[in-house]
Amino acid sequence: MPKTQHIFLLIGLLLCFTACKKDDKSMVIGKIKKASDLATTRFTIDKLVYGKKKKSLFWVVNLRESRFLAKSQAIVKTGIDLNELKADDVRIENERISLKLPHVRVISLSYPADRFEEITTYSKDFAFSKISVAEKEELFRDAELDIRSSLKYMEIRKTTENKTRILFESLLRNLGYNEIYIEFKEGELISEPNLDIVQ
Repeated sequence: MPKTQHIFLLIGLLLCFTACKKDDKSMVIGKIKKASDLATTRFTIDKLVYGKKKKSLFWVVNLRESRFLAKSQAIVKTGIDLNELKADDVRIENERISLKLPHVRVISLSYPADRFEEITTYSKDFAFSKISVAEKEELFRDAELDIRSSLKYMEIRKTTENKTRILFESLLRNLGYNEIYIEFKEGELISEPNLDIVQ
């Protein structure tokens, strides 16, 4: 075979190899992005809501104290935005693959009224120090804010990362990768101004 044909054959093989690798990466990214809905985790958070109201008559005589206690639940959904996944976040070398996934974030947080249940055995109302409906609503709003501010101290991020890692390890093994490395980018779990509260 002439030398020039050898060179063209070698160039052709290199181009084919590069194209195959590119296709592999594109295929992997496509498969990962299709698993976006599966890469979410749902949490139910129980919250006790407590309040009391005490009045005095002429600032001297203490009247009986009204109190309010209720059980409530918040539903939190977390996940990763796989639309942020870039080609540079995926590295493939034969049967080895490394992923750098977007950070875990709160997708939605709902605090539905149908999950509120007043504990009537504890709650008591007295005429002069009665807790109004508006005051009860304020107690629930405060409880919701407390839940939001407490999320970063819970195991929510770690649990979501572990679930997502297991999901993608299974997916990538089915694609023929035996050595899999997955890490997550840094980022805020919950962004106060941008998070829509679902009522």
